[in-house]
Amino acid sequence: MKKFVGILIVFVVFVAATAYTTPHPQTAPSIEGTWELVNFYNYDDSGKISDTVPTTKGYRQIKMYYNGKVMWTRYVPADSVEWFGYGSYKVTDSTLSECLEYMSASMSKIANELREWNMELILRKDTYSQIFTDGEGHRTFSENYKRLD
Repeated sequence: MKKFVGILIVFVVFVAATAYTTPHPQTAPSIEGTWELVNFYNYDDSGKISDTVPTTKGYRQIKMYYNGKVMWTRYVPADSVEWFGYGSYKVTDSTLSECLEYMSASMSKIANELREWNMELILRKDTYSQIFTDGEGHRTFSENYKRLD
């Protein structure tokens, strides 16, 4: 009986130790979810952040990514202009592409004819940055988001 209890204790310790040491596969962060803009970065000529610009009081910009679709809206208390858009998106390890199917009139005025935006992407579990570049590929500014859901 003492042997049995001893073997049982060793078995329990072995199982418990295995549960703590077995590596769990890490999943890559996903952009799927709801996000809120927290600030902007401006970049200098060398591609380094030169300035952080917070959002103004009451300003809210929300983006939602689900099943290949993106929808976003912006509220600026001091401005009656509407800003919103809806379309599709694609993500790689380092890029985010959005193609809007429809958008507010104010957004339509600044959209390119393809209604497509291609951005550098830095994606983490609860934050992401979409970085805009100029025609030569140099970083100009970014929008930086935190996960809401």
